[in-house]
Amino acid sequence: MSSFSTIAISSPAPHVTLLTLSRPSSANALSRQMGEEMTQFFKTLAKDIRVVIITGEGKHFCAGADLKERKGMTNEQWHDQHHAFEAALHALLACPVPVIAAVNGAAFGGGLEIALACDFIYASTSARFALSETTLGIIPGMGGTQHLPRAIGTRRASELIFLGQVFSAQEAEGFGMVNKTCEPEVLINDVIAIACRIAANAPMAIRAAKKAIYGGIHLPIKDALSCELTQYQTLLDTTDRHEGINAFNEKRKPYFTGS
Repeated sequence: MSSFSTIAISSPAPHVTLLTLSRPSSANALSRQMGEEMTQFFKTLAKDIRVVIITGEGKHFCAGADLKERKGMTNEQWHDQHHAFEAALHALLACPVPVIAAVNGAAFGGGLEIALACDFIYASTSARFALSETTLGIIPGMGGTQHLPRAIGTRRASELIFLGQVFSAQEAEGFGMVNKTCEPEVLINDVIAIACRIAANAPMAIRAAKKAIYGGIHLPIKDALSCELTQYQTLLDTTDRHEGINAFNEKRKPYFTGS
């Protein structure tokens, strides 16, 4: 796999890739280089990858943008840095396979926005979350004002963003933002196990399902159903569709090849 300096890429199971934010001395804060490396990873995603997991090295997931790097920046330099963050966000959102956030420790600001851009979130019971930008004179700029309301509702999201308030993993699960909380020592293994279950399903079907979900979610229901049907029809002539039916009738586990 490609060599990066601010993210680490590994393969803990077949077809599953673990992307670890790797600046532990800075609580994995987002630097311009990290943004650029994340963009490169997602834009050059290997074809055999079926699930991506994002986590943080050490005690934290990601403390948000690196404020030490921002100290003394000109407006132009600030804009350039943020463009790198925007590119990383859009590359993550465009990822054709499922992306799961495994949140350990703090996920503040841009760190929470990375997690919100994933398809779903598992969190350590010790994880903490915040979109604290309004306490620093700015607002969330990597999708936070859009993804958080969609995840937990406008009223709750407005309160948290206006206050810049820290909330716990248990609260996040209660809000519906986090799918499951896990004890810290089992978090990554639990997420890898879920990723393996997803990776065992037909990869073309998973990709089509992701397209249907996000392609139709904001459309009127008639158009959304048409979006779903378009994706459904792309699978009818695939080898995996035939394999799935044959395996069911032969009472065996299917072996999907992504073709």
